[in-house]
Amino acid sequence: MTIRVEPGRPFPLGAEWDGGGVNFALFSANAEKVELCLFDPSGKNEVERVALPECVDEVWFGYFPDLLPGQLYGYRVYGPYDPAHGHRFNPNKLLIDPYTKSLQGRLIWSDTHFGYRLGSARGDLSMDRRDNARGMPKCQVIDGAFTWGKDKPPATPWDQTVIYELHMRGYTMRHPDLPAHVRGTAAGLSTSKVTEYLKALGITAVELLPVHAYLNDRHLVERQLSNYWGYNTINFFAPEQRYLSSGSIAEFKTMVAHFHAANIEVILDVVYNHTGEGNHLGPTLSFRGIDNASYYHLVSDNPRHYMDFTGTGNSLNLTHPRVLQMVLDSLRYWVTNMHVDGFRFDLASTLGRESNGFDQGGSFLDTIRQDPILNGVKLIAEPWDVGLGGYQLGGFGPGWAEWNDRYRDTVRRFWRGDDGMLPDLASRLTGSADIFDHRRRRPSASMNYVAVHDGFTLADLVSHENKHNEANGEDNRDGSDNNNSANYGVEGPTDDPNIQALRRRQRYNMLATLFFSNGTPLLMAGDEFGHSQKGNNNAYCQDNELTWIDWEAAAKDQDATAFVSRLIALRHKHLSLRGPHFFHGTPGPDGLKDISWLNPAGHEMTQEDWGNGISRCVGVMFNDGVPDIRPQNSKVKKDILLLLLNASTNTVLFKLPTFPGGKQWIVDVDTNTPERDDAAGHAFESDLQLAERSLALLRLEMTPSSSNLKPQ
Repeated sequence: MTIRVEPGRPFPLGAEWDGGGVNFALFSANAEKVELCLFDPSGKNEVERVALPECVDEVWFGYFPDLLPGQLYGYRVYGPYDPAHGHRFNPNKLLIDPYTKSLQGRLIWSDTHFGYRLGSARGDLSMDRRDNARGMPKCQVIDGAFTWGKDKPPATPWDQTVIYELHMRGYTMRHPDLPAHVRGTAAGLSTSKVTEYLKALGITAVELLPVHAYLNDRHLVERQLSNYWGYNTINFFAPEQRYLSSGSIAEFKTMVAHFHAANIEVILDVVYNHTGEGNHLGPTLSFRGIDNASYYHLVSDNPRHYMDFTGTGNSLNLTHPRVLQMVLDSLRYWVTNMHVDGFRFDLASTLGRESNGFDQGGSFLDTIRQDPILNGVKLIAEPWDVGLGGYQLGGFGPGWAEWNDRYRDTVRRFWRGDDGMLPDLASRLTGSADIFDHRRRRPSASMNYVAVHDGFTLADLVSHENKHNEANGEDNRDGSDNNNSANYGVEGPTDDPNIQALRRRQRYNMLATLFFSNGTPLLMAGDEFGHSQKGNNNAYCQDNELTWIDWEAAAKDQDATAFVSRLIALRHKHLSLRGPHFFHGTPGPDGLKDISWLNPAGHEMTQEDWGNGISRCVGVMFNDGVPDIRPQNSKVKKDILLLLLNASTNTVLFKLPTFPGGKQWIVDVDTNTPERDDAAGHAFESDLQLAERSLALLRLEMTPSSSNLKPQ
């Protein structure tokens, strides 16, 4: 086969079909030659190798007028194999194009994927000359045309956003109403069964665990496990093939369009902090063989080794302009071509690292903040990594929301009954102003959650005091030991009706706290009806029924889902529960503060009350009629709400505030009687018996002539 090649263009990077041929462009600052390898449709046979004829500004490129979409390819890159100086070129290794939009086939593990000879006395300093092409996935040229029709991003305001974290595969693998061939794929999520369920629940955005192409670690494959969560990215443009029943990226686009039609945003959990190539002893699959010294943070005085801020063996070097460009090009591609609405950045502190450590004004953070495409989507940081100075909660500045682990820990500890939690609970309920109320940020910057994929499910949080990760094959050493959980008398499942009832109430308490807190709530899929992973708090490698959502079990407990739906509906209804501004105790025209903290006697909390370490009961009264709190021309009804929380093991008599112009307090939610038909709407005038370990939300019912609302 003789194939024509012309000079082509150095931009855009990747393989670009223009209707007449394909332009290939690859960045490598230190390469000496780049070969394009073409494969037959099976991906097994290399049919042509052609050296890219041009190199300008460290970009190698060429134009191939005879090639069409569907063509499979990879690269071989020549240069020094000199790990001691940071270079790991090895043309015997077929490499994945960092900009490919589609990967076909799967990685078949063997020793040939390593750039050095395993077992050599010289370790990774001895180059391996075996060819790995047959076991490599192949890049594919695509025609990205897609008819979006009237697709329009929902653009849900932050203060109205409710996010639902789900795994694209695990969410539908056990769904009885879906055809078997679409379960676990984008096509499965596109079905009306899924979108209608989420709409009824009140969800406004789904946050998908990583969908970028990723690897199953060799040690997991050998143990017949997999990298289920997907935090092992090998390409930042191509969707993971196992999530596409059709094999086409159009399936992903169709899914996004279906979510948008249901007014649900799509947010991607993205992993730009590291790649699946691991440390200096890892395989050579893409970036390492293309230009190791450019793509990765290397130890300055020993560039054979990698700076590991992530705990995975390597860290992407976003201080390099071409690596920064790749990440930004990837983000823009997913917004403009795939129509996603935002991103959650895994270990985001690594992305903000400069030579002196984390820098809020670092290259990536400054660039994304002013980017005309990216500054209009939702940006969420996991504000830490494992490197020195990596914990940066509150440090990502305007334009960012941040996962708030202090919220998680406080809510768990309060409802567990720990001492001294009231002051911290007050901050977490009101948007964590102590962390985020600066630079004109708003409560929505606090991403509130009680449980997510990394840790116990909510059901396991109230059923286990210890992790049970034996199925992971690491002798239960993996996963956190600091879970702030409780089992209430029995470890794991129990037939004791009293323990079952308490566990259910504690789940409801934490769910109600989540949706009645200022900030942006994040609910993990399945927590609405008590999905369990049998105490496994690190199920990253469990692609099986342990992690897959059990929809038949959910159907048997529709009361639980209905309760969560009611919580979310109340949040959407009442402005003060999703505060667009921080509360500061500001009096309104009627003399009533925007927020008041009450002790069980009905009096405002004193310093002595706050300092009472054994107190576990508090009330908070919200008044969103204060001008600073309420947006101008708001059509939302003015609310005065009273949220009561009792984490003690005793019933507490709570004296309710009285108002001369008000009628009475109406109970909208009581976690002690969450499913009784008459629980909502029950009225109280002055006193309420707040059951042990329970939460109540009350609403003041007023007459139209009410004018003086100052409490007596």
